[in-house]
Amino acid sequence: MSKIIAAITMSVDGYITGPDDGPGKGLGEGGERLHYWVFGGPWSYENEPKGQPEGEDAAYLNEMTARGGAIVVGRTMYEAADHWGGKNPFGMPVFVVTHRPEQEPESGEFHFVGGFEEAIDRAKEAAGTKDVSIGGGADVIRQGLDAGIVDELHIIVAPVILGGGKHLFEDFRKSLDLENRGVRQSRWATFMQFAVRR
Repeated sequence: MSKIIAAITMSVDGYITGPDDGPGKGLGEGGERLHYWVFGGPWSYENEPKGQPEGEDAAYLNEMTARGGAIVVGRTMYEAADHWGGKNPFGMPVFVVTHRPEQEPESGEFHFVGGFEEAIDRAKEAAGTKDVSIGGGADVIRQGLDAGIVDELHIIVAPVILGGGKHLFEDFRKSLDLENRGVRQSRWATFMQFAVRR
């Protein structure tokens, strides 16, 4: 059965970006360290990633890619990632939640949707029997948790303290019960998977 999975990487002190994130610096000052696990080790904005994930990092990414049928992201993440160079990096349909859906690029690589609920509905339809991933940023993950539609919450903790940036649960006032589903460890991250109890 298809599930909705919210997954995001954060620092030990709870930040999903460093300070001053935006185009050209999508993860903020020092935020590259959050995604060492994605690229197989250190990289920087000046020296783009050239490596590949290995071990548990690769196993997690491969599992999520195999399970995934569509992904929902926020417009802020889309902009901060500099539109991923106009190319969909996920290998599945991407639905971007935005207040300006009329600005959808003509390439067909990304689908702009005017509201979170509509984005989830369209992603479910596109995913078929596969899972829908809510990939970030924090705002769309909080919307999913607040709406009670998230089946699994995956928190990937990078071994870094950023000291500033965007918090995942900033202004989130809802109490949630989670059930441990597993923890895996690599040099660059700790992967914690939870079922969201309803």
